[in-house]
Amino acid sequence: MKAKPPFKDSDVDARFAGFPAPARAGLMELRSLIFETAAATPDVGVIRETLKWGQPAYLTEESKSGSTIRLGAPKQGGFAIYTHCQTSIISDFQSLFPNDFVYEGNRAIHFTNHQVPPSEPLRLLILSALTYHLR
Repeated sequence: MKAKPPFKDSDVDARFAGFPAPARAGLMELRSLIFETAAATPDVGVIRETLKWGQPAYLTEESKSGSTIRLGAPKQGGFAIYTHCQTSIISDFQSLFPNDFVYEGNRAIHFTNHQVPPSEPLRLLILSALTYHLR
């Protein structure tokens, strides 16, 4: 079962409400997967959900264990999950799944509208981001 915590930040809630409906469902799935993965991972602690650059962002402020994850809707359509481009998070993930996803360089994975993000491989990406500084 996916974790669907209520929004604690009204600005984040409003941002999700403002996403185009076709992208919103996929973004909500990714949001749930972030919270679910964090809850199941020792040493991550509480995730802070906020806005960075106008996008929902997930930070491990309490433990400082990870790198920021952001969610967004690219101008060309669909939705995406972003990691810090100066980390190896996306490139490491791409080496495991070279042809399974649409990558934007070293910073994002893009999905088409109505696409259901595959939980199991993406859980590895999210885990890598949430524990990036524990390596």
